[in-house]
Amino acid sequence: MVNETEIKTALQTVKYPGYSRDIVSFGLVKNISSAQGSVTVQIQLSSGTPEIVQQIKAESEQAIRAIPGVQRVFVQVNLPAAGSAPAANPLTNPSRVSGLKRIVAIASGKGGVGKSTTSVNLACALSLLGSRVGLLDCDIYGPSIPLMMGIRHKPTVNEKEQLVPLENHGVKLMSMGFLLDGDSPVIWRGPMIMKTIQQFFFSVAWGELDYLLVDLPPGTGDAQLSLCQTVPLDGGVVVTTPQEASLGVVRKGIGMFQKLNVPILGIVENMSYFTTPAGERLEIFGHGGGRDEADRQGVPFLGEIPLITDVRVGGDRGEPITISAPNGIAGQAFTQVAIALRERLP
Repeated sequence: MVNETEIKTALQTVKYPGYSRDIVSFGLVKNISSAQGSVTVQIQLSSGTPEIVQQIKAESEQAIRAIPGVQRVFVQVNLPAAGSAPAANPLTNPSRVSGLKRIVAIASGKGGVGKSTTSVNLACALSLLGSRVGLLDCDIYGPSIPLMMGIRHKPTVNEKEQLVPLENHGVKLMSMGFLLDGDSPVIWRGPMIMKTIQQFFFSVAWGELDYLLVDLPPGTGDAQLSLCQTVPLDGGVVVTTPQEASLGVVRKGIGMFQKLNVPILGIVENMSYFTTPAGERLEIFGHGGGRDEADRQGVPFLGEIPLITDVRVGGDRGEPITISAPNGIAGQAFTQVAIALRERLP
């Protein structure tokens, strides 16, 4: 007897044409039934050409037929009826950004867990591994990327009236912090945040990038929703610390990505342990909570980052630890997380 889980797993190999994400993660597979070797699947698109419909149908049928025990396959791919409201799914609004191969959001349920530190070090590590990388600071109210990446200039505008991203440590950068004067606060409502995030994607000359990492503000608010409505994300990474106070809100971050049909690439446990000068290992915030939560949620655990003073010092002076000490304990830990993240993306 073929079950629904097996069928969904097979359909996860079917990519939406022109995207790196599959039709299951986009929420397009609506109904699955199976009985006596026959499998019936209904797929609902919000838009598409006859060629796209046919390609999805053919690839879905092929994927299901490969399941042992399947004898007959019926795949129905539907488009909205003329004049009807489009179906609600992630392909209704988001548009691919030319040149950006993969877009990954770095999120956390709460502040203070080192999400931005993780973002800058993962970006630098991916660059050192040979990838073309950009880092977008979507924390509109509290941008920290300019400080951590050691650059505070204002971006220029090219002949196409696009902002030219600044660059340091081999990473292209854009942040609201580059556009503000000094410590001027941003006092905006939601619609202005959404417009700014859209401009950061479509009015910035990113060029050709293998990865664009997006550093999100803590929580599950306007910026997160705006991002998912603006571009189709290839995945999300959730950063936590080991203690239960942090893990409790990690579940909210994971739930947010799931509701928005964003694939969860994994969990990173920051401030995992501290090693004294004498070599004693201290687990100040507990240990293993991130891995345990990943197991409970059924998502990958990407790695643990030690609590080391040099990580904080590097961020304060604009030299991430992966740049200043790539072969140290923390530098290697971030590099291993970057490698694990790269392996999770097609």
